[in-house]
Amino acid sequence: MMNSVCVYCGSSSGAAEHYFQAARATGEAIAARGWDLVYGGARVGLMGVVADTVLARGGRVVGVIPRALVEKEVAHQGLTVQHVVESMHDRKALMGELAAGFLALPGGFGTLDELFEMLTWSQLGFHAKPIGLLNTAGYFDGLLSFCDRAVADGFVRAAHRAMIHTGADPDTLLEQMAGSR
Repeated sequence: MMNSVCVYCGSSSGAAEHYFQAARATGEAIAARGWDLVYGGARVGLMGVVADTVLARGGRVVGVIPRALVEKEVAHQGLTVQHVVESMHDRKALMGELAAGFLALPGGFGTLDELFEMLTWSQLGFHAKPIGLLNTAGYFDGLLSFCDRAVADGFVRAAHRAMIHTGADPDTLLEQMAGSR
């Protein structure tokens, strides 16, 4: 049963309002299900928006943040639980343990790193948790095209490409992910 989701997303808010709105809608959808949010533990960017939204709706939020980012004063101070770890690798490993599924919202290289690590772990059989991409305003269209090309050119198996659930509505996407377990 899915009772938590790890959200990967930008530590910045992006250049358009629809990214902020998607982050807020994601937080609302998580809280409405009564799921725990597991995320990178920061108060900034889309990360902070998702966390603040879940908290405002009475949800439980678990942050996992490297000590170096705490020292840069980006850690969220109002979380249900905040784990401070030593490295980014430790962060990804703990978030992977704590979550029943993974959802990427728009973000940069860090978001992609976290997403692809979870995809690789699933491909290798290290977990069988659902993975989703919230494709806000077509943000991930190029990435999805790349994934399709990797299948067509024989570098990724179609079954592994199919592990990526996609959608533009967080509520529908989370429902799809929960049904795939």
